[in-house]
Amino acid sequence: MNYGVLILPEHRWSVAKDIWKRAEELGFDHAWTYDHLAWRSLKDSAWFGTVPTLTAAALATEHIRIGTLVASPNFRHPMPFARDLITLDDISAGRLTVGIGAGSKGWDATLLGQPPLSLREKSDRFDEFVTLLDNLLRETTTTWQGQFYTVNEARTIPGCVQKPRIPFAIAAADQRSMRLAATFGDIWVTTGDRTVKQPLDAVAGARAVRAQMAQLDEACQQMGRDPVSLRRLVLVGPSLRMGIESQQAFDDTTGRYAEIGVTDFVVHWPRQQEPYAADLKTFEHIMSHRLTTTREPPS
Repeated sequence: MNYGVLILPEHRWSVAKDIWKRAEELGFDHAWTYDHLAWRSLKDSAWFGTVPTLTAAALATEHIRIGTLVASPNFRHPMPFARDLITLDDISAGRLTVGIGAGSKGWDATLLGQPPLSLREKSDRFDEFVTLLDNLLRETTTTWQGQFYTVNEARTIPGCVQKPRIPFAIAAADQRSMRLAATFGDIWVTTGDRTVKQPLDAVAGARAVRAQMAQLDEACQQMGRDPVSLRRLVLVGPSLRMGIESQQAFDDTTGRYAEIGVTDFVVHWPRQQEPYAADLKTFEHIMSHRLTTTREPPS
C-alpha cells in the first residue's frame, strides 16, 4: 500500500513549506491539497490558491508526488487548467497527479454567480470536463464545441513531462462517474459513504468501500478494462475515521483497507482544531514508524 497526506492550503508559505518538507521526510509517497475557492466551515479563515501552493511544494521537495484532491469544474475551465497542469508537471519533474471530481454543492458551486446545476447537469459537465482535459493534455492542438466548454485551436505545447499525460485520480461514487474513472482514470478516489453523519470506523468503512469497489470492478468490465489496472485511493477524514490516535489503531485501520484491495491510503495533516484535529507528535511518531518499516516501494 502507498501512503499519502492531504495538507490544507491554510498556512502562509513560511509555515506551509516546513509541513510539505516534513511530509517528504516522513516517507509519504504522495501529498495533496484541496482545490477550492472557499471551503465549508473554514470559509472565513485563511485559504491560499492551489496551483501556487503546489508549485511552491514542488520546489521545496524532491521525491514525493504532489496533486489536487480534488479539482472540479465548479470554477475550473479545462483549457487554462491544462496550461497550469503542464507547467506544474514541468516544475515538479513529472511528480504531479491531478485529482478530479464532479464538484460539490458548497461555496465553489455558486461563488462566481453561476446557477446551481441539477445532478444530471453536473454529471454531464463532469464527463465533458474530464474528456476535454484528457484531450488537451495529450494533444498539442485542440478544437472543441461542447455543451459546457468551447475551445478554438487551443495549443498546449510543450505538453506533459509524463506520457501520455499527467495521471488522473478520479473521484467517483455512482455508476456513471465510475465508468468515467474506468475510462480515463489511473486512480479511483473515494471518501467512503458521504451520507453518514459521523465518520465510520475501520470495520464499517472498509465494508462501505468494498461495496463501492465492487461497482467499480463492474464498471471496468463494462468498459473493457482490467480492474486490477486501476489503483484505489481512500481519503479518510471526511466520512471515514483516520485511525491516527495510536499506532495500533492506525495499523488496524490500514490493514483492513489493504485486505479489500485499497492501494493508496491518504490521511489529513493534523490541525489544532476541527476539522481533522489530532496530536501532531503522535501523528509523526505513527507515520515515521509505519512508513519506514512496513511500506511497499513507491509505484
